[in-house]
Amino acid sequence: MSDPTLPAELADVLAVDAAALRATGSTGFGIVETGFVPKSFARLLAEKLATARLLFGEDVDLTSGAVLRKVLELAALEDARLWAALGAVYDNSFVVSATADALTRLGEELGIARPYLPARGTVKLKLKAALPSGHSPLTLPRGARLSTPGGHHVALDETVVLSAAVGEREPAVAAFYPGPAHNLDPTQPQQKIDRWNRADTLLTDLDDAEQAAGAELVEITHTVALTGGEQQVSDARYRQLLLAAPRSIWTAEAIGLAVATVPGVRQVQVFDGRGGLDLNQSIFGNFNFIERVFSTERDLGNPYYVTVLVAPTAAAIWDGPDGLHASVESVIEDLRPVGIFASVDRADEVGIGVEADLVIRGLPLPTGSKETVNASTAATELRARLHARLRRYVDELPFGEPVRAAEVIWTLMNEPGVADVRGLRLVRFPADSAVVVTGSAPTGDGVQRLPVGDNAVLAANQVPVYVDRDDPRPFRIV
Repeated sequence: MSDPTLPAELADVLAVDAAALRATGSTGFGIVETGFVPKSFARLLAEKLATARLLFGEDVDLTSGAVLRKVLELAALEDARLWAALGAVYDNSFVVSATADALTRLGEELGIARPYLPARGTVKLKLKAALPSGHSPLTLPRGARLSTPGGHHVALDETVVLSAAVGEREPAVAAFYPGPAHNLDPTQPQQKIDRWNRADTLLTDLDDAEQAAGAELVEITHTVALTGGEQQVSDARYRQLLLAAPRSIWTAEAIGLAVATVPGVRQVQVFDGRGGLDLNQSIFGNFNFIERVFSTERDLGNPYYVTVLVAPTAAAIWDGPDGLHASVESVIEDLRPVGIFASVDRADEVGIGVEADLVIRGLPLPTGSKETVNASTAATELRARLHARLRRYVDELPFGEPVRAAEVIWTLMNEPGVADVRGLRLVRFPADSAVVVTGSAPTGDGVQRLPVGDNAVLAANQVPVYVDRDDPRPFRIV
């Protein structure tokens, strides 16, 4: 029985030059201009078969069942593993291609340790008394801050709505500061989550309701320890941080990197007024570049400022001695050159919601009317997953980047079970963080429902914030 035809790469055996066979290497492999190119198993086996024919003659038995052929295949396999290991060593020498511990070591050489992730868990929220008139339902927005007797800070990781019908919820929470020190254990009295952070402006609805009732309304029960604080960020996020790291001090890039690592900072951008755009000028964005200058010449007797534009996370408290504004200024103080000061500004947060009709296939939805289907537990869980996907997409958008309807559709279509998205409309809410993150839809002239398919365009100092409202329902199953 004849041997089957060799694969194309093995068929190159006849093309292997005799001098190359006697040499220690071959051109086109190893370290080349484009990086490291390892030899494949097929190439190594082809070379070994050619060498065997050169040493033992053309009549040597190298068929698939021959003993010599099997020995050569095993040797080629070990050589392929060696080449793969050499390639990994080469790739792990550079930030753009290193992974796992190798990337961590490169970051430590740059002086940037791999950041930790925040610990996560759940707490139980329960109404202790009936809600006063005009304050039902009670909305506790995502990002609302809680704390412990020991001063640990925790935030709601989802919006919670409490009412007479649903008086108890078990929402997800996340530690505000990352690291294993915030794996809060309720058996330790100083780590038990049992109170609200009253300095948080997101708790305005709760404060008003409790003032009207004359008593505390929501009981916090923490029984299960938070976990995950010992884990570190992914290679992709850490690599992005290292590639953005400047190799010098007293630069805008150095300030931007330092501020980006402050807990509570979602995004940061540093504007140099002398070399770039001054966002504080009222004329910014209102004229063509060559028509006039951006501002008058600087008075040499005044200090020089740079603008640090900060977009906070939902859980960040901006004002106060322990607020994000003070934390950012403290970090910049050690980096700024003498005589140059930073003006830390909060980005304008523009709420972006989504309304669309969904065609669902392959999910176990109940039968009945559309209202019954949309009110079911399966539909509620689907909307929660879609909210999470859209929040990740919106949170990654940089300053001034529009929210594109096409990208929103693509994000929704990536959810298993979503067969079609129809009539998608973006909804733009007021640029007020206290309104943006509420669970109910704001009304009035400040709400702009864009035409179907239109993008939400933002200014250079604006950043989008996803509004995960579920009343009225943003996604309707048809």
